[in-house]
Parts: sequence; C-alpha cells; structure tokens
Amino acid sequence: MKTIPSLATYSLLGRSGLRVSPLALGTMTFGTEWGWGSPKETVFALLDRYLEAGGNLLDTADGYTNGTSERLIGEYFAARGGRDRSVIATKFTFSGDPGDPNAGGNGRKNIHRALEGSLKRLRTDYGRPLLAACLGRPHAGRGGDGDARRPGARGQGALSGAVGRAGLVSRPRADAGGMARVGAAGRTAAGVLAGRAQHRARARAGRPGAGLGITPWSPLASGLLSGKYTRAGMQAQGQGRLPTVAASGHPAFEKLLTERNWTIVDTLVRVAKEIGAPPAQVALAWVTRRPGVASTIMGATRIEQLESNLAALDLAIPAALLAQLDEVSSPPLVHPYHFFLTPVIRGRISGGTTVQAEPAGYRPKT
Repeated sequence: MKTIPSLATYSLLGRSGLRVSPLALGTMTFGTEWGWGSPKETVFALLDRYLEAGGNLLDTADGYTNGTSERLIGEYFAARGGRDRSVIATKFTFSGDPGDPNAGGNGRKNIHRALEGSLKRLRTDYGRPLLAACLGRPHAGRGGDGDARRPGARGQGALSGAVGRAGLVSRPRADAGGMARVGAAGRTAAGVLAGRAQHRARARAGRPGAGLGITPWSPLASGLLSGKYTRAGMQAQGQGRLPTVAASGHPAFEKLLTERNWTIVDTLVRVAKEIGAPPAQVALAWVTRRPGVASTIMGATRIEQLESNLAALDLAIPAALLAQLDEVSSPPLVHPYHFFLTPVIRGRISGGTTVQAEPAGYRPKT
C-alpha cells in the first residue's frame, strides 16, 4: 500500500504556515482505558498506514484515555522515527489532578503544567511542529474560556506567551524544553474567539487572531452518520459505543439523538445508496469540501475503517444529491438573520422593487 495522492494534497492551516492533510487522524480511541478503543499494536498499525498514505496531522489531548493516547504517539515515533514530518495537535483545559483547583482551566499555571506534561508523554520538544489548543466553553464563565475566574483573553494571552513571547519556542530552556509552535482554540464560541479573546490577545501579546483554520471534529457524530445504527424512538440501537456515550450525560452526546439529526441520517443513507458508497464516506466527503475547512478530524479503531475513511477524499457527490445534504443539514436561522431574509421584511426594505441578488452560492431559507 502506498501514498494516497488526495491525502497527500496539503492545505495551509489558517495563517499558521503549517500545511496539513485534508483528513487528520483523531486519537481519542488510542488505548483501552475507557472501555473501548484500540490496543497498542492496532494503534501502531493505524499510524503506519495513515502516515504511509501521506497524512501528517494527528489530533490528541492530554486527557484522551487518561494520557495513554499521547504516550502511544510518543512511543510510536520513538520506535519508528519520522516525527519531524508530522504535526501533532494536543489540547488542555480539563483537570489533571482532581482536588487541585489550579490543575485545570485556561490560566497560565495550568497551561504550562498541561503542555509540559504533553511534551513528556509525546517525547517531543520545542523544535517540532506542535499545535496547542485550549478548550473554550462559552457558558462556563463570563469570559468564555471555560474558566469563570479567567477571562478568555487571559487564556489566549497565556497560550500566546507559551507559543512565543515567553521564549519557550524561540529559545529552548533546560527545564521545560519548549511549548508549542502554534496556538489554537477548540469548542470556543466564534463571537468570543474573534470579537474578544483574539483581538485582546493581539493587543496584549502581539498574536493576531484573524485567518483561523477550521478543523471539524467528530464528523461522523460518534458513528451516528455511519448508518450502522437503527432508530428506536429517539435512541440508537446497534453495535458500537454510541448507545453508551449517548447516555453518559456528556454534553457532546446528550443532544445528539434528536428528530432533526435522525432526519439527517435518513437523507444521508438514501443519498449513499444512490451513489453506491457507505454513508460514512459520503459524510466525510461532504464535510471535507466545506469552505474554510483545512483538515477534518476522523477516527478509526480498525484498519478497514481507516481505509474506508481515506477513500472518502476521492468520492464524488453529484450536485443534485449534494444539494439534498446541504438542505437537510443547514442550521436554522436565528435572529436577526431570519428577520431580514423573509419576503415580507425584504419587501418592506426594498419597497417592492427588485434588489441585487444575494452572493453566489448563498441560499437563504424563506
């Protein structure tokens, strides 16, 4: 098995200067500590194939499988080599020490604690491409960085400092070695990221916030869009982890099984049958072609899953079927967008005359 040309076609990740493959390999399933996932030998086989095929972006976090995900990635590159050719994205925010109020959140102390721990587990240093992302949760506090005590700009400023201003990248230190090449943010409200934290961080730390690259996660909605689950009321039935995680109380899953999402699944399965491809491939082909998406984070626990996911890059979706997927998955408009796009309001604004059309490709729901 050789390189897959479509996977080895790299795009810039925002203004970071890093070029990444269109599909990133998510590693939340590296390790079996959570009751599901892949053992070491399978993890190494998945990494072998993904990197051989031309992939270069690995997504992990300090808390994935209690740190095992990062350790396995570190072990792999120590044994196989090739670390310089890969970009590793790791994340932090969740507590690394229950009972210690300063071992979580996006304050400077925890950012340094988390990144130093990640570097040790990953067996890497400042000189290698490494993304570091803070998880922002807009409803956890006023500032929207997931920590009610620390406004979002402070978290971004501390991360910017770890990237460059503190000298942890440009000048290696004997005690820590370095932090991150590029800062990032995950699960952060767009308004908070662009309107507050990033602009303030630019003013305070000299790190601009515009031109961000987008890397969607869970593009198959924890397997819901694989088409392997059947519907029982509003619940999912079938072999896989979705029925378990959907009942875990985790906010990422508790609102996953809705009438709207089941309608999306029905449309996806119908489109997949017309194309003659697995629903998962169709879903991945759709999201990787969305405007602004630099790389999409996929997951796999078996080589067969990985190969099927990679094949999505070469799957063509006919325009008519693509329009069906666009329509069913289009998010509902909220105020003020729905207000000014309705015929009655547009008629009042234009006085009943014909006005200039909306930009090409923009189809408001009326």
